[in-house]
Amino acid sequence: MKRKLISALLVSVMTISLAACGTGGGSSEGGEGGSGSSEGGHKLTVYAWDPAFNIPAIEAAAADYKENVDSEFELEILEQAASEDVETAITTAGSSGDYSNLPDIVLFQDHYIQRYVADYPDAWTPLGDVDINWDDFAAEKLDYSTIDGEHYGVPVDNGTVVAAYRTDLLEQAGYTIDDLTGCTWDKFIEIGKAVYEKTGKALLCMNSDGNDLPYIMMQAEGVSQFKDGKPYITENETLVTIVEKLVEMAKENVLLMPNSWSDYTDKAIQGDQVAGVMNGNWIIPTIEKVEANSGKWAITSMPTLEGGEGYASNGGSSLYITSNCQNVDLAKDFLAYTFGGSTTTYDNALKDGGVISTYAPAGETEVYNEGVEYFNNQPIYADIVEMGTHVQTVEQSDYHYSARNYVGSAIVNIINGADTMDALQEAEDQLNFEMGN
Repeated sequence: MKRKLISALLVSVMTISLAACGTGGGSSEGGEGGSGSSEGGHKLTVYAWDPAFNIPAIEAAAADYKENVDSEFELEILEQAASEDVETAITTAGSSGDYSNLPDIVLFQDHYIQRYVADYPDAWTPLGDVDINWDDFAAEKLDYSTIDGEHYGVPVDNGTVVAAYRTDLLEQAGYTIDDLTGCTWDKFIEIGKAVYEKTGKALLCMNSDGNDLPYIMMQAEGVSQFKDGKPYITENETLVTIVEKLVEMAKENVLLMPNSWSDYTDKAIQGDQVAGVMNGNWIIPTIEKVEANSGKWAITSMPTLEGGEGYASNGGSSLYITSNCQNVDLAKDFLAYTFGGSTTTYDNALKDGGVISTYAPAGETEVYNEGVEYFNNQPIYADIVEMGTHVQTVEQSDYHYSARNYVGSAIVNIINGADTMDALQEAEDQLNFEMGN
């Protein structure tokens, strides 16, 4: 997921060691030496980042497995400063053909995994025989980690998009969140104009230097910015229409476009400049930092061009076993038991790190169905899991973020007076050049 990454400067080592009961173990497969676990035994190592989000979720899984499966189990978390560090480790190992310094498991961003499996196929251990009911997971989430029909990763978090709104500001303009549920984008713009007139706040915001909004609006329509592996921009009528809507929103003060990610989170959202936010649900902790607005927010699905509830996903990561794993059976069993099917793992991952699951049964637990005070006691976590089951799969590409940035730049240029099709053609040309087409 493209969360705002923790700017840690040092790599630290965290070891989980919790007492409980049970049995476990496994036989060895994979490479030799390096950062992997010793052959056999009860220990695994994992690369992960973000001590406020991903790492607490993985710790919850380790505690669950130790208590209920293997009392001698130990998971050593090798904390990375950012997701890019994991990508660099795979690139370095793959380029040299030496995987011996990799850990047993890595946390890896969904949008990048297919490229890295294609470039370094020997770095990974397929999960074809793992004991997981994949039908319990959101199909869109699995679409990233399923390559040529083979599962490679086990989902950790849920990138389902939430449309979050200040209900008090909507009320001032004469509307409720129900008016925004299943509405068209034209109706959204109408409501946004009224909100700005009454409150002086935009109904929506996106950061102009790397925005996600065009992509998630297209996904809600079941459309990608790629087709058959190539950029799909100028001939993509849905994309062109969405760009036109975004330009209209910006010109009508319905859409606020901060210049950077920090301006988007710190000034627009936390600075109380907007009445709505639309992004992956990982944006919720950013919203919640403004304590004075507790009880004033609610979430729902996205608008669509023709009307009807829209669903999309943005960001996320999964866990992958490397070819250097010395105890593949243990690694598979650990992932299958925890993130592959334990509501205990997911309950504690939510409580400790705010990580929401794409595992449908997790949405049925008491923890997930508790009302969240900040969102006027709406059971938002259960709602998000349910929404995730409706997200359509669209064609993905290793050049997702490049496409996002080029389209974002085109939107800024159009707002500043450029011709729509000329700007989109430039974006398509730049993307084609980068992709070597």
